[in-house]
Amino acid sequence: MDVHRRARELIDAAHAADPARTADGRAAELVYADRMEAWVARLVPAADPVLRLAARCQHLERWSVPRASFPLDKPGYHAWRRSLYVKQAERARALLLEAGVGTAEAAEVATWVSKTGLKTNAGTQALEDAACLVFLENEIQAFAAQHAEYPREKFIDILRKTWRKMSPAAQQAALALQLEPGIAGLVREAVA
Repeated sequence: MDVHRRARELIDAAHAADPARTADGRAAELVYADRMEAWVARLVPAADPVLRLAARCQHLERWSVPRASFPLDKPGYHAWRRSLYVKQAERARALLLEAGVGTAEAAEVATWVSKTGLKTNAGTQALEDAACLVFLENEIQAFAAQHAEYPREKFIDILRKTWRKMSPAAQQAALALQLEPGIAGLVREAVA
């Protein structure tokens, strides 16, 4: 069996353990992995199998470290995210090595998943671009509903921070998204 195909099977089996389910019964993180890979494929048409696998690892077993396991303040949020980057990168490396992927490729995936070299490493940037686009296309509506108490300025600040992390190509893709009118207005204001 091809090692990349085997790695994908192992990654997807890990995602399938996510207790959160989408409306159609699929594991939420498996759906997220599909969306990440689709965006990477759109943004980097010549994406090799390793980059596509890395895209699938973006939230690898994220559900296993609940947000509530860290203080529910801004520093706690950042500590939670940093811990996830490390955990997900190491888990991705382990699954790829288990599948027979070479050490150098597994290390490269770990680098990308850990967000090392954002803006300077093409693989890391591709994953960040895809994550931002998945958020804008699929998650921002639920995020806004969940945080309805946030003032408009806070949403605009979040969108500006998201925008700054994206490459120009991803920003252009974001502008082409068909967003709900209220969200589209916030995006326009944030990027103006």
